Amino acid sequence: MQRAKSILLAAVYCLSVFVIFPNNVYAMHIMEGFLPMNWAAFWMIVMLPFLIMGLRSINNTIKDSPNLKMLLAMSGAFAFVLSALKIPSVTGSSSHPTGVGLGAILFGPSAMSVLGVIILIFQAVLLAHGGLTTLGANAFSMAVVGPFVSYGIYKGLQKLGVSRGICVFFAAAVGDFMTYITTSLQLALAFPSAQGGVMASAVKFMSIFAITQIPLAISEGLLTVLVFNLLSTYSSKELLALEVFSNKKHDNEVKA
Repeated sequence: MQRAKSILLAAVYCLSVFVIFPNNVYAMHIMEGFLPMNWAAFWMIVMLPFLIMGLRSINNTIKDSPNLKMLLAMSGAFAFVLSALKIPSVTGSSSHPTGVGLGAILFGPSAMSVLGVIILIFQAVLLAHGGLTTLGANAFSMAVVGPFVSYGIYKGLQKLGVSRGICVFFAAAVGDFMTYITTSLQLALAFPSAQGGVMASAVKFMSIFAITQIPLAISEGLLTVLVFNLLSTYSSKELLALEVFSNKKHDNEVKA
């Protein structure tokens, strides 16, 4: 019963984003060709070390526990579906959930760097969301900053003894919002305001993003808690193998 309710709520969430918000949008994150080539190349170079770290992390995880492949694929699918739900925002960009918090909690932020790049490539090629020239910038915001923030918040709150549901909620919600703060800074660096420079431009971008991204971040946090609770019930062995639960208190607590 609980499983059916969680799946239904997840489906309602996805449908509501499509129904409530318009479907015409430029692209996911920063669209193809929107960034000057020097900035596009810069973010691609910055992204490469995280991608290498992620490949090593995934390789070690699968080598130690081959049975985790399905859960890893599910984390990628979750992020793919959520990040495809797009809402028009700043010119040349869009708002949407990211879905990277769940994978970061389960497999660590480095693994999500790889999954995030794969997701962005598929969406750029198959759905015309984002772009290949802007892949580095989009990957850095969604597949590096978002997962690392989510992971840090989850582990930090966990050490403070905060309930698991609250840990998951804030990890997913804040990780989502930080992705867009990063995107705002990337756009501001590429297109500084004539008056006020980079900071004035960043504030402008953040203000526009906040209208759609704050409610999206909150809803993503709630959805991630639902999915995490399902995994805690039906994939507890895998979560224990990944050391998601740090102590017995968390293993036995009532899920939020």
